Amino acid sequence: MKRFLIAAVAAGLLAGMVTVNAAPAAAPERGYITVDASANTELTPDVVEINIAVKTSDSKSLQKATQENKEISDKVYTAIKAMINKENGDYVKTADFSAVPVYNYSSNKRNFERYEVSNSIIVHTKNVDKTGNIIDKAISLGATNINDLTFSVSNYEAQCNELLAIAAQKAKTRADSILKASSSYITGIKSLTNSCSTTNNQRVQYRLMAKNMVAGASADAIAAPEATPIQSGVIKIYANINASYFVK
Repeated sequence: MKRFLIAAVAAGLLAGMVTVNAAPAAAPERGYITVDASANTELTPDVVEINIAVKTSDSKSLQKATQENKEISDKVYTAIKAMINKENGDYVKTADFSAVPVYNYSSNKRNFERYEVSNSIIVHTKNVDKTGNIIDKAISLGATNINDLTFSVSNYEAQCNELLAIAAQKAKTRADSILKASSSYITGIKSLTNSCSTTNNQRVQYRLMAKNMVAGASADAIAAPEATPIQSGVIKIYANINASYFVK
């Protein structure tokens, strides 16, 4: 009986060893090809964001500087809201507000100089052709800085998707052309990566003074001033595809 049990245990261990040592056959390596393709387009901007700043200061009273800033900012807000179309998604908002003492340094000593208050206003509008008028109006009411202009396109996502589809088709056609010369063909997709980006190929140009503020302007120019000239340029949208295909 003991001999039978020992033989059974040995047989079981041997069977277990055989099972553990058995390894699955490695899958055959599949060949593949990798190609890149791109597509781009140029569009005229139909959205603009204008960053307008109102800065005031006073050498004695922060309250006085703040009150003056409030009065000017209220006028700017009211005037600009009348120039945009809220139903079209336009809006005006405060981007930043600060009220701080300003110091200068002399002989390693800090000396108080003035209180400075700054209110940064963002104007978002699809009335791109009114950009110059908005700037002129803000400045005429006391705004002191035009910090930035940002032009964009409202249908960016749709344009990106369209360009990516074009780039993907280019990648497939390119891979097919290469494989045809080597008597191979695509059997599936190994990987696909994509990207979409924009760039404005012209620097935004603007000046802070309307024609009726320029020294020596004629009487006619003062009577009927033209808006500050704004050149929005064009926006380029680039789509890129990196595709790897299994081949046979």
